Amino acid sequence: MIDDEIRMEPIGWVRSELTDRKDAPRQADENAPRARIEIRPELAPAMHRLRPGTPVLILTWLHQAQRDVLQVIPRNDPNRPLCGVFATRSPDRPNPIGLHRTTVAAIEDHAIVVSALEAIDGTPVLDIKPVLGDIEGR
Repeated sequence: MIDDEIRMEPIGWVRSELTDRKDAPRQADENAPRARIEIRPELAPAMHRLRPGTPVLILTWLHQAQRDVLQVIPRNDPNRPLCGVFATRSPDRPNPIGLHRTTVAAIEDHAIVVSALEAIDGTPVLDIKPVLGDIEGR
């Protein structure tokens, strides 16, 4: 029997100067500001051994996304063809999970400061994972 119910709770929330979705860059490398990820206090032990300089993947729930969108024109550029959202990084999609690659800039008691993050203030954070090097480097 397959259980279709998936239950997730945020591990924390993004705190950023970005407050309006329309003002947020599309990707972190497009002048996204530093951001602070406030971790729920009871989950702070999960930050053990996370260090400044560590590249990480942040998974977020894009809480302002439209979940009924299946096709988009990438970047709203009329010179680009219509694409299914699974072929794009559009935030509007059936399950609006954001994937953000960034670098840890600082560790605080119950927070992680990252070098650049395009998520807006209040975005729920689902998980944080270090970026792995190649197999030989592990």
